[in-house]
Amino acid sequence: MLAFKSGDARAFGTLVARHRQPVFNFILRYVGHRQRAEDLLQETWLKVVRSSSEWEPKARFTTWVYTIARNLCVDSARKEAFRATDSLDAPAPGDDGAEGRARGELVADGAGQAPDRAAYNARLRPLLERAIRSLPAEQREVFLLREYQGLGFKEIAEVTGVNENTVKSRMRYALEGLRRKLAEWGVDGEAMIDVTGTVAS
Repeated sequence: MLAFKSGDARAFGTLVARHRQPVFNFILRYVGHRQRAEDLLQETWLKVVRSSSEWEPKARFTTWVYTIARNLCVDSARKEAFRATDSLDAPAPGDDGAEGRARGELVADGAGQAPDRAAYNARLRPLLERAIRSLPAEQREVFLLREYQGLGFKEIAEVTGVNENTVKSRMRYALEGLRRKLAEWGVDGEAMIDVTGTVAS
């Protein structure tokens, strides 16, 4: 980012290559609609370019870019509040060989798994995605930033603009809500460990 800020245009390509997929995954899980997520990702990178002079080295680039993406997601959610969107557990379009699979299953997590574990997680993931979408927005964003993007509580506090204790509280409520919702569907909350890394206890 320092190089890009100094006028090295190639550095922007490096930033995009390094952060595009994790930021896209966060946005997609936040908004639950692939086309909107792609649009918001483009807006995120445009904002990075336009606001590059505002970035200071004291802030991690990941904190800054997730703050931008999160704010765009919040704005988009407000605008789309009354518009129907495609669910992540809706069938994926069949033009890319993914026919019959849920949209949420197509979000890359980047980790290899044993075939039996992958098959189990493929069955659980749509339920987990639905449970995540049922969370209040402030709990959902904390859960996504922590469990899918790997941000620490302090960094999440910076991204969301609330104090660290509030972030921890929202995370606790999110985990309780997810366990409760999954239990309603007959899924043991401990199953989340294998899908997200969360210790659901």
